[in-house]
Formats: sequence, structure tokens, C-alpha cells
Amino acid sequence: MATAVRGRLIIFTRYPEPGKTKTRLIPALGPERAAILQQRMTEHTLAQAQLRQVSSPIDLEVRFTGGNVGLMRSWLGHDLAYRSQGKGDLGQRMAQAFQSAFRAGMQRVVIVGIDCPDLDAIILGKAFQELQQHDLVLGPATDGGYYLIGLRQFVPKLFQGITWSTDRVWEQTIAIARQHSLSVGSLPPLDDIDRPEDLAIWERVSQSSIAQLGNEKISIIIPVLNEAAAIAQTLTAAQRATNAEIIVVDGGSQDETVAIAQSLGAKVITTAPGRAQQMNAGAKVATGEVLLFLHGDTLLPADFATQIQQALISPGVIAGAFALSINSALPGIRLIERLVNWRSRYGQMPYGDQAMFLRAKTFQQMGGFADLPIMEDFELMQRLKQKGAIAIVPEPVITSGRRWARLGVLRTTLLNQLIILAYFLGVPRDRLARWYRSH
Repeated sequence: MATAVRGRLIIFTRYPEPGKTKTRLIPALGPERAAILQQRMTEHTLAQAQLRQVSSPIDLEVRFTGGNVGLMRSWLGHDLAYRSQGKGDLGQRMAQAFQSAFRAGMQRVVIVGIDCPDLDAIILGKAFQELQQHDLVLGPATDGGYYLIGLRQFVPKLFQGITWSTDRVWEQTIAIARQHSLSVGSLPPLDDIDRPEDLAIWERVSQSSIAQLGNEKISIIIPVLNEAAAIAQTLTAAQRATNAEIIVVDGGSQDETVAIAQSLGAKVITTAPGRAQQMNAGAKVATGEVLLFLHGDTLLPADFATQIQQALISPGVIAGAFALSINSALPGIRLIERLVNWRSRYGQMPYGDQAMFLRAKTFQQMGGFADLPIMEDFELMQRLKQKGAIAIVPEPVITSGRRWARLGVLRTTLLNQLIILAYFLGVPRDRLARWYRSH
């Protein structure tokens, strides 16, 4: 039985640290948004590579500069092979990557960058097909370089004497190939994104405006039930963001909650009671790229929108929440705050009081909140932290101290911890909910 040809696709990228990536675009975008673009373009290229893997068995490796393996794994996932590009100019780094792959027994090796968003799974497949008939395959970029190079044997000369980052790279590489009698397969020319005038290419492929980078619309979803005493203040604080919509999801209030919310301009929808069901319903009608789940008695800080955007652009961050401040002067309440914030930051487990946020796309991929009568936020956060980092915004939300005032700090804390323990011990959720509400 014949042995399958072994192929490897190597993606060259850089960890998206502001000020150190896409530097030629910084005058137009600023360092933060240039880094976001680097992040999105890398993720786009990786998605196309993984799509290629579905139809053909190839190894996938990410070679990076900046950052480290831990940061790369937090950003792009733990199921990829990561290696530093090493030292030297671009040619030396590519040569090292090819040499390593062939030493590992690969028979066809392709390297791509992330600057050409039109590079897709079809072109990647064609590159490997071309290597069945040719020694070398090149994907020419319209600026005179190339976005892809593939080989079926290591040819060091191809990476020597090239004036990298100029419009002569492709021409010089072809000349070397001819000198060494290498047969060359070709791919369609593609535009890359290097200069501000190239940004329209990303807008066309991604179908999103460059202006939206780091400024995504936020849908604030507030599940309520008889919150007339608190909802006006909560909505007033939430309305300080300019690029946000507010969706109040009522579970059958018998007081003036709905009327107050409507009078303040919030969109109000009604569902059956149950926080998980209410929040899922709010997410279905939300139009923002980011979802923020806010309790009806919790106040957001003044610059919450900026804090959320900054948290979510960090590579590897899948969701986030705010530090907690409790509006109470009860003895021991400051200790509770410190313990909650310690657990959130180091245990990566914030709860609903802390205004959870994540991208709408991520929420949909996770299947939303589980239809549980209690602990729905805890359950979703457990799933999220397995996929990425949970960012904790240091500026706190301020939540009502009414629960602590009603039961006392010690009893409330003890009840919360017993509920969590019972949850892990497998006590039925309906029983937990009845127990919690009875207290």
C-alpha cells in the first residue's frame, strides 16, 4: 500500500502587539487598530488553512515573531504547532522553516503570509496540486513580491541575494529558479495589504468597515423582573455609550419596570421568566457585534464601552467581565469584594453580577446560555474559559447590596458557596433553584 504524500502548510505571522505590527498602517489606523487588523487577518488566513485541512491531510504550523508560544496558544488555540521564526531576514527565516519541514519528512511544503485576504482554501489546494508537477510554486503579489511559496525539495539559493520588501522579490526568485532549472507552477496574483490605500481590500473581503476595528456596536441585554426601584439608574448609566443599544427583557413584571424602561428609550421585549431564557431571547434580537449581559440593579462605569473594546482586542481573550463593587457599608462587605475580584482575576470565573461580555459570534458558537433555572452564568463561563482567556476589567461595576442587606453578609456568602458546591456535586438544578429562592 502506497504511503500518502506528506505536506505541510506554514503560516508566517506576528503576535499582534500594538506599535510593533503593521507599522506602515499605524499613521492611518493608530497602533491599537493596526494590531487588531493584524489579528483579524491572521485569524482569516488560519481559517482558510483549516478549511483546506478538511479536504486534504496536511500538517499545519504557525511560525511567529513577537510574543511567545504561550501567548500564541492563548490567541489561536492549543491544537496547533507553533515555532518561532528565528533570527535573520525574511529569506533566512523561510529557509529555516523549509529545511525543518523537509528534515521532518515532509514531501511538499508551502509557506504563506497573512497579508492577502483573498488567499483562500481553493488557492491553497491548488498550490499543493502544482507541487505534484513542479519543483516550485509561487503566488505573486501585485506589488512585486509573493504571498505564497511552495517547494518539494529544499533549495537554499531561492532565499539568497533577494532584496526583500521590494517590488523585485518575485522577479528575482523566478530568475534564480531558471538558473537552477527548476520548474515553476503559478497561482493567481493577489493584492496584499501594506499601505493605507490597501485597506479597501480588507473591507471588501471581510465585508466590514475599517472604522469598525476596535469600535464594535455593543448590545446591552438586561433581564428584569420587578426592577422598578433600580432600572432607571441602571439604564441611565448604560446610555452613556454612543455605539450601543439597550434591550430590556422582561420576565413578567407586575410593577412599573416596563413603563420606566420604555420611557427611557430602551427596547423592551417580553418572555417567560427565567434569566437564561430572557438573556437568550435578548441575544436573538440584538444587532451588536458585542453582547453585554447586565443585571437590572447594576451600574456600569462611565467608560465601559472603551474598556470592553480594549479587553476583547487582546489576543486569546474570548470573553470578559468587570471587577465588582457592592453598594453597601455592611461590615465585611469590602472583604467579599476583594474575594470576588481575586476569584475573577485568578480563577477566571466572574459571575453575572459582574456584567459578562463577549462577541455575538462567540455567544452563538457556544450555543448561548444553557436553559437552567440557576447557575446559567457559571455554566457558560466554565465553557468559555476552556476556549480562551477571560478578561477582567479593573474598573468595577456597582451592584446593589440589597441581597447582602436582606440575609446578612455571612449568610449570603455561605449560601452562595453552598450552591456552588451542590452544583459540582450534581444536585438537580431545579432543587438548587428552589433552595436558593426559599432563602
